[in-house]
Amino acid sequence: MAVIALVGNKGGAGKTTLSINLAVALAEQADTVLMDADPQGSSVQWKVIGDSHLPVVVAGEPLDEAIATMARQHQHVVVDCPPSVQAPQTHEALQACDVALIPVQPSPVDLWATVHIEQAIERAKQANSQLSPWLIINQLEPRTTLSRLVREAVAEIDIPVAETAIRRRAIYRSSVLEGKSVYDMGRRGADAVSELNQLIREVIPS
Repeated sequence: MAVIALVGNKGGAGKTTLSINLAVALAEQADTVLMDADPQGSSVQWKVIGDSHLPVVVAGEPLDEAIATMARQHQHVVVDCPPSVQAPQTHEALQACDVALIPVQPSPVDLWATVHIEQAIERAKQANSQLSPWLIINQLEPRTTLSRLVREAVAEIDIPVAETAIRRRAIYRSSVLEGKSVYDMGRRGADAVSELNQLIREVIPS
């Protein structure tokens, strides 16, 4: 069993899209629920427009207690947190989760935002010493100078960086707009499915 929190400090990093796809992937292996703790409610909206069998719930408060309740009922809990480490829900999720995944786009603005995330992780570990945080390079464009520089920059941050990066692929956006995941897109989603499965094997305990 694992509680996985998707954490960010700015919008547009791909946090919700990654939350949805990871939850769908984990649901193929074990009973999984996606908790939407983001005030924008994008995960719930995705559920409304689609026909996924994945359970998606609006996170109750206090979030740490809501997570504990879901963890007793499901083998995996994926939490889509607000796009701010200052939000109390993010703080509570970090104290209650096993794994924190932090999507970072290859841009200077995203890198600057990780400074506050690093501090939040350090605080959370005082109450949750088993917390396993990972930076996930998201929307990577391979073989570009910027992507290479970003990999070098994140290596200086005191949070492990996943070897598996999520590439910039239109299928991530188009599938979510249809209320689906890349796992529902057949051959068009095959490359995305492959990298997500690899990421799961790397960062989420089996």
